[in-house]
Amino acid sequence: MTYRAPSDDYQFLFDHVVGLSQVTATEKFAEATPDLTSAILGEAAKLADEVLAPLQRPGDLHPAVLENGVVRTSPGYGDGYKAIAEGGWVGMGGDPEYGGMALPQSLVNAVNEMMGGACLSLQLNPLMTQGQIEALEHHASDEIKAMYLPKLISGAWSGTMNLTEPQAGSDVGALRTKAEPNGDGSYAVTGQKIYISWGDNDFTENVCHLVLARLPDAGPGTKGISLFMVPKLIPDENGVPGVANSLKVVSLEHKLGLHGSPTAVMQYDGATGWLIGEEHNGMAAMFTMMNNARLGVGGQGIAVAEAAYQHALAYAMDRKQGKTVEGETIIGHADVRRMLAEMKADVFASRAIAAACAVAIDMGNATGDDSWKARAALLTPIAKAFGTDVGIDVAQKGIQVHGGMGFVEETGAAQFLRDVRVTAIYEGTNGIQAMDLVARKMMDGGEAAFALIDEIVAQAEKCKSVNAEAGAALFNAVETLRETTEWLVAQDMTDRFAGSVPYLKLFARVLGAYYHLCAGSVDGPESRRAKLAQVYIKRLLPEYHGLAEHVRCGADDLYALSVEDFVA
Repeated sequence: MTYRAPSDDYQFLFDHVVGLSQVTATEKFAEATPDLTSAILGEAAKLADEVLAPLQRPGDLHPAVLENGVVRTSPGYGDGYKAIAEGGWVGMGGDPEYGGMALPQSLVNAVNEMMGGACLSLQLNPLMTQGQIEALEHHASDEIKAMYLPKLISGAWSGTMNLTEPQAGSDVGALRTKAEPNGDGSYAVTGQKIYISWGDNDFTENVCHLVLARLPDAGPGTKGISLFMVPKLIPDENGVPGVANSLKVVSLEHKLGLHGSPTAVMQYDGATGWLIGEEHNGMAAMFTMMNNARLGVGGQGIAVAEAAYQHALAYAMDRKQGKTVEGETIIGHADVRRMLAEMKADVFASRAIAAACAVAIDMGNATGDDSWKARAALLTPIAKAFGTDVGIDVAQKGIQVHGGMGFVEETGAAQFLRDVRVTAIYEGTNGIQAMDLVARKMMDGGEAAFALIDEIVAQAEKCKSVNAEAGAALFNAVETLRETTEWLVAQDMTDRFAGSVPYLKLFARVLGAYYHLCAGSVDGPESRRAKLAQVYIKRLLPEYHGLAEHVRCGADDLYALSVEDFVA
C-alpha cells in the first residue's frame, strides 16, 4: 500500500493555525527552531513512507504469535523498530539528562501520527514506551530513573501499561492484583492482567511493565492502588538485563485488527517489582501515562483516517465505472466526490484539534500557566474521542468508495477499519472521554470552555468581513455551543452524562470549523484550503443543530425505559 506522510499539513498547521511559534518562543522549547522542526518532519516522513509503510500489510497477514512461551513478531517488525529506535524517535520528548531530545509534544504528536498512518500496529509500541517514560520522569525515584530511563529513551527497552483485569475494565478500582513487601525495598507482585499491548516482543532487550496492584494495607477502590515497575528481566547493578522475572505471557488475543501488535494476557507470580510514586497513589502516576497516551491514541485515529483517505483516493482516481461528469474514473461521480471531500475535511479538522491540544500541553509545561493547563485538559478528551471517531468514519467511507472491492481483503481497505476500531475503546472508551469532558473538565463551571468559545467568536467575527456566509455559520454554531454549555453546567451529572457524547462531538464540530476557517484565510478564497473549509462549513458543521438538541434531552427518556422494556 502506498502512503505519503502528511508532513506538509503539519508544517502548515504549525505555521498558520495552532501557533507553534508561541511554544518555541519559550525558554523550555527554544531549541525547536523552525529549521529543526522542518528537518524533523521531513525525516519522520521519510521513515514512515520508506521503512514503516511496507510493514503495514505483512503485519496484518502474518500476526504476532506465541511459540513455546516466546512472542514472535510479524516479518520486518524488528528492523522497523530498530529504525525507529536508532533514529531517536522513541525518546523525542524525553529528558536530555537520560538521553532524550526534550522536544515539544507538538512535534512528538506529529511524528507519531505519521508513523501510525504508515503502520499502526508497530507504532503502538513506541507510543506505550513514551507514556511510560513520562510517568517515570514525573513519579519515579532517582534510582529508578537512572536505571530505566536511558534504556527506554534509547529504545533498547520497551514499556507497557498494566491496568485491566478480567473483572476490572473501566472500573479500575475493582482490580485484585496484589503486591507484598519483600523486605529489601522490592515487592512481590501477583495477579493477572489482560489487554496488554505489546506485552512482549523479540526485538528489544527488555520489556518493562508498569503494573497497578494493591499493598496488604490498601483500602478499597482506586485510592488503594499502587504502581510498580516489573521488568521482564531483572537488571543488575549496571543496568544489564539478567535473571528472568516471575512473569509470563499466558496467551495473545485473537483480535479484529492490529494483528501485528501482540495483545497479551500477562501472569505475575510473585514477580519482583519496585514502587513508583507514593504508596496507594498509583492512579496519579498511571494517569500521567494515560493522559499522554490519550492524545496519542487520538493521533492514531487520525493517522488511519489519513491512510484510508489516501488509499480510497488512489482507487477512485484509477477505477473506471459508469459515466461521470468529469473524467473517466469514479472520482467524477458526485457521491464519490462527496465522500472523499468529507473524509479530507474531517481529517484536517481532527488533526488541527489534536495539534492545538499538543500546543496547549507544551505551553502549560513551558509556562506553568493554569489557563494553558486547563485548555490542554479540556481538549484532551475531545482530541482522543473525535480523532478516533473520525478514524472509524473515514475508514468505513474508504470501504464504500471501493465498493465491492472494499469488502475484499486483498485491496487492504478493510484493514484500516479493523485496525482503527479499537482506538475508540482503549485508553478510556470514547463514552468515558465524553463523561470526563462534561464532569471533571467542567468542574470550573465551564470557565476553560467559555474561554475557548470566546476565541472562536472573535475568529467568526473576523471571518465575516472576508466570507460573510462562512463567518455567520461559525458564529451561529459557536453561540449554540455557548448556550448548550451554559445549560449543561447547570444540570446534575446524570443529565450531563446522557448528553455527553453528542456534546463532545458538538464541541469538536465547532472547533473543526474554527480551524478550517483559520486555514482557509491564509491563501485566499480560491485556495484549496479555503475550498475544503467550505465543504466542512456547508456539509459537516450543520450537524451541530441536532447534536445540541440531543444534549438537551437530559436522561429522563432513557430511564423511563425499564430493563424489561429493553428485553421486550
